[in-house]
Amino acid sequence: MKSRIFTAMLSVVIFCFSAPTIANDESWTDRLTFKGDLRLRYEGIDEEGERNRDRMRIRARVALDAKIQEDLKFVFQLATGGDNPVSTNQTLDSSFSTKDIRVDLAYVDWQVNDVITINAGKMKNPLFRAANAPMIWDGDLNPEGIVAKLGSGMVFGTIAAFSVDERSAEGDSWLYAAQAGVKVDLGHVGNLTAGLGYFAYTNTVGYKPFHNARSRGNSVDANGNYIYEYKNIEVFGQLDTEVMDWPLRLYVQYTQNNEVSIQDTAYSFGATLGSVKKKGDVQFVWLYQDIQADALIAAFNDSDFGGGGTNSKGHLLRAKYGFSKKVALGGTFLLNETDRFQGTEHGYNRVQIDLEFKFN
Repeated sequence: MKSRIFTAMLSVVIFCFSAPTIANDESWTDRLTFKGDLRLRYEGIDEEGERNRDRMRIRARVALDAKIQEDLKFVFQLATGGDNPVSTNQTLDSSFSTKDIRVDLAYVDWQVNDVITINAGKMKNPLFRAANAPMIWDGDLNPEGIVAKLGSGMVFGTIAAFSVDERSAEGDSWLYAAQAGVKVDLGHVGNLTAGLGYFAYTNTVGYKPFHNARSRGNSVDANGNYIYEYKNIEVFGQLDTEVMDWPLRLYVQYTQNNEVSIQDTAYSFGATLGSVKKKGDVQFVWLYQDIQADALIAAFNDSDFGGGGTNSKGHLLRAKYGFSKKVALGGTFLLNETDRFQGTEHGYNRVQIDLEFKFN
């Protein structure tokens, strides 16, 4: 399977370079687009039974889009942080030490035709996330592999193969995912996006949890290895409408792991009122999530909610104000319960104050 996937990726690249090139009168500077952002954050964590934490953090990202030819571009992004796949935050500590910058994105985006787009490399998450909710996938997660995105009229779909963990002497772990959905115009009511998804990991049972061997809520054996497979169905819906000229987004999301019989489901629902695009804009967000211990792989969902991972439930509240088109101030409050399945359920609260700057 792995050899066939990489053969397909190579074929894509070869075909790309045989496609029509950019007009000769377009200079190389016209083919490049730069953008970036900086976020300054204060964060306070109040976890029951633990010492309260206060810390300052930064997130800085710089991205380059390079148009190779009319239907093909290369995207490259550097970001602060270490090797955590679900966070590019860098804590300001360690006696003024220098901070890490790593490759956050490196992929090609090929517009094959009006229906098919192919991405290959370390890419932005191509899977649709209702209202950008982080129940299944953290917003900072950039998976690695190859994906085909399909879109025609009101119908859209995604097929993906992601390399999760390559092992030299044992079986590799892959993530295969597929989504299909529709976008329906409801006239004066707004727009409805709804669909189904399926995602499955290979070679989890008997192996250490992904990334740093921490279970983060998933069930493990005495040696700290996964004891379950993770093969999920997903259902999602998102309604975009207006209330008194304010944009309003309502969403619901549900997933179930078909490989376990208990602690196998997760659901989320919420609302976003307003949007911040220019000076004076305001936005408010509320969502509720309930994520059972083995409903999904805990290494890749929200790194903040309940301290990260699964086995948590609760609310997220957020407000944001635009000082200008490029500068915004936001605040987030997480009111959660965690470690429920282990019988040690306790409160977990987190507050974040963000000052955001962006350029493009």
